[in-house]
Amino acid sequence: MAKLFLRSCSKARIPFAVAATLAFAACAPRGKGADEATLSRLAASESKVEKLEERLATLEEKAGRLDGVAEGVTLLLEKLDQLGGTAPPKKKQPSSTAIYSIPIDGDPFIGPEFAKVTIVKGYDFYCSFCDRVRPTLADLQTLYGKDIKIVFKNLVIHEEYARLPALAACAAHKQGKFMPMFEQIWVKGMRAQTELTEESLLAIAKSLKLNQKRFIADMSGECEDKVQNDFEIMSSFTTATPAFFINGRFMAGAQPIANFRRIIDQELAKANRIIGEGTKLKDYYHTVVKSGRNTL
Repeated sequence: MAKLFLRSCSKARIPFAVAATLAFAACAPRGKGADEATLSRLAASESKVEKLEERLATLEEKAGRLDGVAEGVTLLLEKLDQLGGTAPPKKKQPSSTAIYSIPIDGDPFIGPEFAKVTIVKGYDFYCSFCDRVRPTLADLQTLYGKDIKIVFKNLVIHEEYARLPALAACAAHKQGKFMPMFEQIWVKGMRAQTELTEESLLAIAKSLKLNQKRFIADMSGECEDKVQNDFEIMSSFTTATPAFFINGRFMAGAQPIANFRRIIDQELAKANRIIGEGTKLKDYYHTVVKSGRNTL
């Protein structure tokens, strides 16, 4: 009886010392000298223990039913997972070996007009990694010289913060000042942790001696179409920045220069072979675009 009482008290979370005292009292011998009050208390204790046991049995039965329900729900969720009912399908990602067709006509660029390796950079002016990778691109220019061309293509992900600067860079490009505007946007925007407004962008345009009237007209006119068109092209392949297409081969993020060089060297060797077979340098990237994929 004492053991049963202790077990019942344990399940009911009654402190052990209290339980032991009650158990001892419940199991004490009832000698002739036991008074009626003590016997009455012992009888009441036994009655309480029996009631507690009954309540515990009821709770255990309910807990068992709940365990069964929980197990059923778990099995159902596992079945749904197997059927694809709880997880959205994974978005297909570009392959690092496939060639993708990225048109670049009219886009701003640095480097020679025609090069053996063309790097298209998809960027967003509110992307810190887009800024962080710029020294790497400058180092690549130094290493490869006239063999690489770097093209800039808008991929505006953060509409609220990056769209106006993208329009401003486009409008500056129309007046031959893309790179000065590009640099100033990074310095006075992302690096200064400041949101660029129409007024601040106009101030930059003024400092670059751009035609203000034309700048404003281009921002709200042709550049709207250009930024949107760039987005439609680039988002067909990726929705993250920075995104690079090296002669059509995809690479994501601000990666170490060694990762860029590995792909560039492969593409440079291929370009040398194909150009050596008779393809003109000025036509080489167009052959890449023509042979590349238009979608994932």
